[in-house]
Amino acid sequence: MTFKNATISDLKEMQELYIETIKHICKNDYNSAQIDVWISGVKNTERWVAVINTQFVLLAIIEDQIVGFGTLKDGNYIDFFYIHKDFQRQGIADRLLTELQLEAKKANSKVITSDVSITARPFFEKKGFIVKAEQRNIRFGIELINYKMEKNLE
Repeated sequence: MTFKNATISDLKEMQELYIETIKHICKNDYNSAQIDVWISGVKNTERWVAVINTQFVLLAIIEDQIVGFGTLKDGNYIDFFYIHKDFQRQGIADRLLTELQLEAKKANSKVITSDVSITARPFFEKKGFIVKAEQRNIRFGIELINYKMEKNLE
């Protein structure tokens, strides 16, 4: 596995990974209406382009395929963190998170935060993140629960 910074040419593959991962990996924690609302965020092309242009976007690559990606906003906030549905439980998330934490430390961040899905919460807890708050977000009349989490980097 190698890492590379994302460019706009990676956008389509990143979006496909995002959709497929949510549909397959989060289905035990979110119902179909919640998943549909969640993946509808892929239609906001402006946001995705802005993420690539303004955030640290790291891709995990195996044999020319994106198998995961994570983004760091403002040096201390994990905005996106997704591992391909066919590459779960292979250590990719561990390595990707380590790289994002190193980048946060380079930015002199003392704390790293994220808004984490029900599905991802156990992984982040194992990595030393603590839940600061349960959040109930309403999108198009559908409630999505996630968790504001943080970890001290010192």
